[in-house]
Amino acid sequence: MRLALAQFSVAAPTDFGTFRARLALLARDAKADGADILVLPEYAAMVLAGAFVKTPDIEAELEAVVSRADELIAAMQAIAVDEKLYILGGTVPMRVGAAIHNRAPFISASGALAFQDKRTMTRFETERWRIAPGALPNIFETRFGLIGVSVCYDSEFPLHVRPQITAGAQAILIPSCTDTLAGFNRVRLSARARALENQCFAAVSPLVGAAPWSGAIDENFGYAALFAPPDKFFPPSGIIARGEMNEPSLVMADADLDLIDKVRRNGAVLNHRDWSSIEPCPIVPLL
Repeated sequence: MRLALAQFSVAAPTDFGTFRARLALLARDAKADGADILVLPEYAAMVLAGAFVKTPDIEAELEAVVSRADELIAAMQAIAVDEKLYILGGTVPMRVGAAIHNRAPFISASGALAFQDKRTMTRFETERWRIAPGALPNIFETRFGLIGVSVCYDSEFPLHVRPQITAGAQAILIPSCTDTLAGFNRVRLSARARALENQCFAAVSPLVGAAPWSGAIDENFGYAALFAPPDKFFPPSGIIARGEMNEPSLVMADADLDLIDKVRRNGAVLNHRDWSSIEPCPIVPLL
C-alpha cells in the first residue's frame, strides 16, 4: 500500500474551481508516483474559505466551508474516481442536524464514501467554534486491508485508537492541524506511541504554512510521516518516511501490511498481544 501524505499549504484559492483544480492536480501527482491512497490534513477544507473571506473572521470562515461541504465532498469523490485513487479528504466541518461536526471523508476509488468524525475536541473547537464531538471510531475495509482514522487530537488518546486496532486495523491515518510546534510534537509523538503499542503503521498528514487572511488556520506547523513499530522488519527508529518541516509537498511512503502481521506474531516484543493481558491496577492504601 503506497501512501501519498500531503503537507498541504494554506495558500488561499481565488474561487471554488481553483481549489478543486488544486486537489485534482495533487491527486494526479500522487497517482503518477504510484500512490494508492492520498491523505489530506485536518481542516484542509478550511483553505477554501480564503476564496470567500478576506480578513480573519472565524465564524465567517467556518460558515463559508460548512455551506459548501457537500459540494466539496462531491468534488473529491469525482477526483477519486477519475484518478482511481482512495482519498482521505482531510476533514470537513459539516452540519449534522443542529450541530457542526469535524468529519473526515474517506472515499474509495469507486467513489464510495464513509466518514470518521473527530471525537475529542480541542479548546479552540469547543470554546470558540462550538464544534461538537462526533461519533465513536470506525474501521474501514479497503482493498488493501483494514484501516482506521484518528483525527489530530484524537490520536493523543490511546483508547481512541485501540478499538480500531482490536477490530483489525493494521494502519491508522492521522490528518492533523496544529498551530504551534508544541502541538505538532504532541501529535507526532502520539502517532509514534500508537505505532509502538499497537504494532501498526501510523501516518500523519499536516496542514502547513501561514494564512494571514484567516483567524482559524492562521499558523500551521508540521511534517508528514509514516511511523512503524521500532522492531524487527522495520527501521530501528520506527520512521519509514518523513517530510521537511513546513514545506508544502507530497511525502510518499510504502506500508507493507504483511509486515504488521509478521511483527505481531514474531516481534522482539509483542505489544499488540500483551496489551490484552493488562489488568486494572490495585488501590494501595497510603493514608
